[in-house]
Amino acid sequence: MIDVNELRKGTTFELDGALFKVLDYEHHKPGRGKATIRVKARNLRTGTTLDKSFISGDRVNDVRLDYHNVQFLYYDSSLYHFMDLETYEQPAISSDILGDTINYLKEGLEVKLTFYQGEALDIELPTSVDLLVTQAGIAVRGDTATGVTKKVTTETGLEVQVPNFVEEGDTIRVDTRSASYVTRV
Repeated sequence: MIDVNELRKGTTFELDGALFKVLDYEHHKPGRGKATIRVKARNLRTGTTLDKSFISGDRVNDVRLDYHNVQFLYYDSSLYHFMDLETYEQPAISSDILGDTINYLKEGLEVKLTFYQGEALDIELPTSVDLLVTQAGIAVRGDTATGVTKKVTTETGLEVQVPNFVEEGDTIRVDTRSASYVTRV
């Protein structure tokens, strides 16, 4: 059991028999009374999000997770297949569970796969990935006091705002935490 004051972004806990990963955490202390902790968490088995408020002093079940380095292999209809780099096993995860992280997965990418009691639940992406630009729009000239940007589409379907000089066929580095352009590679 852990105190809800110890919940932070990325922490996994069990509540009512379901596993949740904290996406957002907010601690609110009013002038009088106990503090409240507001948590936005994603159910690791179903992919749904939950907004929950706890009173300071509440406790939730802590869970022990295993992590394996895996390589993304391929996608077929609704499952994403990975290969464990040590045992060569090939676990698969549903696209519903992965959510928006599928926009960064390309063949050969190495990620960390999270397991709970032998069940593959979640992936941890590297901080940035290199993606090929497959479609680049035309930048609209206007307020050029700041940088002129345009929207491009990458090989995985992710849309990113980039500087005007990025063209179709370029490879760009994208920050996986904020889905923002970092640099042209």
